[in-house]
Order: sequence, then structure tokens, then C-alpha cells
Amino acid sequence: MKVSIEEIGKEQEEEIVIRCHEVNNKIYEIVNKLKLEDPILLGYQNDSIHRLKISDIYYFEAVDGKVFIYCKDEVFEVKHKLYELEELCKGKECFRASKSTILNIAKISFVQPSLSGRFVAVLDNGERVVISRQYVPVLKNMLGL
Repeated sequence: MKVSIEEIGKEQEEEIVIRCHEVNNKIYEIVNKLKLEDPILLGYQNDSIHRLKISDIYYFEAVDGKVFIYCKDEVFEVKHKLYELEELCKGKECFRASKSTILNIAKISFVQPSLSGRFVAVLDNGERVVISRQYVPVLKNMLGL
């Protein structure tokens, strides 16, 4: 089996192409490993840049034109827009919880109903995040309710 790697410009979308004589279990195994790869985001904090796995992120929040990443006990700024992060997180355990928030469902300890059809998610680190009523059906669907 031949393996080739080609570097491309940052303006181009990265892709992986598999050329094979037949699609078999080995090919499916390789594809599944690639799909399970946890993307890395760069988070900025003071004068340092941190590499953050999406699985370590509790939620993203847009505040005053800036987007922040909230981890267990640290907050980082990110250069992406919220809609870009939503696209990047597609297929992961993240969902839009409000106009300004994307929440990692794997970090939710429990949810409780709130006023006006909203829910409050209590995260593993004790933080509380409001889920807008228009996004409650998405949460229920992801939880299998």
C-alpha cells in the first residue's frame, strides 16, 4: 500500500482521499479512525496560545463580538466565529444551545426545566448554561427523549 502526503495552502480545504481496489473492512476501519479524530482549536490566553481538543471544551460563547472557549477551569479566546465552530463541531457531541452558545453535551451533568420553556444545563464543573427554548428540541433529540 502506498501512502502519499501533499501539503496545501491554508486557503484550501483539507481532505483525505482513499483509492482502493475494493471497499472492505480494513478501509472502513481506517475511515472510522479518521472520523473519530478529535479536532484541535487554538485558544488564546494572555500572551500564550494553547492547543485545545474539542472533547475537552465545555462550551463556546460569543460575547461583545468575541468568541470564548470555556474548559473545566480556564477560559480562552478563539479567532473563529460561532457559526464556524458550529460547522467544525458537526458530528461531535456539540449543539447550539442559544444564539450565543454552543454546548458540549458530553460535559452536561444534568438538565432542569426553567422559565418560559427554557432549560438549564448544569455542567460537570458546576457551571450553569441556559438552553433557549428554540434549541430545547435539539437537546431532547440528542438525549433520546
